[in-house]
Amino acid sequence: MKEWHNFNLFLGISALDWLYAVIAGVVSYLVLVTLLRFASARLDRLAANTKPVIIDRLAAMLRNTSQTVLLIAAVLIAVDFLGLPPKWANRIEHVWFLLIGFQIAIWINHAVTLWTQDRLTGDGITAHNPVFTTVMAWAMRVMLWSVLLLAVLANMGVNITAFVASLGVGGVAVALAVQNILSDLFASLAIGLDKPFENGDFIVFGDIAGSVERIGLKTTRLRALSGEQIVCSNTELLKTTIHNYKRMAERRIQFNFRVTYQTPPQMLRRIPDIVRAAVEEAGNTRFDRAHFKGFGESALEFEVVYYVTSADYNQYMDVQQFINLSLLTGLQEMGVEFGVPVRTVQLVRDGTDEDEAGNTANERSEPRRVLVETAARGEPELSAGR
Repeated sequence: MKEWHNFNLFLGISALDWLYAVIAGVVSYLVLVTLLRFASARLDRLAANTKPVIIDRLAAMLRNTSQTVLLIAAVLIAVDFLGLPPKWANRIEHVWFLLIGFQIAIWINHAVTLWTQDRLTGDGITAHNPVFTTVMAWAMRVMLWSVLLLAVLANMGVNITAFVASLGVGGVAVALAVQNILSDLFASLAIGLDKPFENGDFIVFGDIAGSVERIGLKTTRLRALSGEQIVCSNTELLKTTIHNYKRMAERRIQFNFRVTYQTPPQMLRRIPDIVRAAVEEAGNTRFDRAHFKGFGESALEFEVVYYVTSADYNQYMDVQQFINLSLLTGLQEMGVEFGVPVRTVQLVRDGTDEDEAGNTANERSEPRRVLVETAARGEPELSAGR
């Protein structure tokens, strides 16, 4: 009678070999788990004592090791103790290749996730560049799993050359079918790389103005001054000229005003000094020039240029209001009046009725002129963007 360890339980393998395989599998799994935990703990201590962020990222990648992969690896180690036929050994090599490649892909995929989180939650420019980060993370993941799939197929003996060629032809067909979507996708990538605007910027293009709320893969959403949300295609947005007022370091202001022709020359010479004093007293300004520009149709014209050293629109309006009130007060104290448009109308009256009354020929031929003055409110002409 045979002893128990000589019985063939399955596939012609003795019970003793199965026992050895089970013990090897359990020990292998425990060793792999222990080594993984030791390496992770060691990297955590190094990350706490040193500055490089890569050590902390490596520890996070090791902690993301799949327990299922470790279990399958332990089973494959145990299978080596069974002494399987050569055809099974060849298949096990393919499984090892698939298992190792899958685990490496998991690590790299987790590294991409950590990179994405750092970019989206970091400080500075990286925190305001979600489009570039999202597109790049998506592209890296697609490339990663595509390379893994092709490597596995090649290891199994599949001719991937024809497969890749067919994928290329199919990719061209799909690209032609969704070219509008791809156009917006690459436009969003261009926005992420070139960064003409970011979240929170106030932009103006065409007749649309608003603050950027979100830059998506296909559209960009703005919040208009009147409160509604404006959704713009990324492709159409990049085709227009964009005015980004958030990045304006200072604001150049040009405005004109007029005074009457009755103003004496000595008072005209004093007006630029009054304008300079008003601009400098307003605060957060830099005076550029104030000149007696020329002779208008009904008034003398002055041109003023100054800078507001802030991009805030409300602050600019406060400064302009202060300057306007200061000019109004200063010119009134000097006795200078603002010029208003004056129109002269000449009325010519027919002399037929007067001939019947016996008027002379000279009286008939002389037209009667009536001067009518019409005044309109003369407001300063301002030139400044939102």
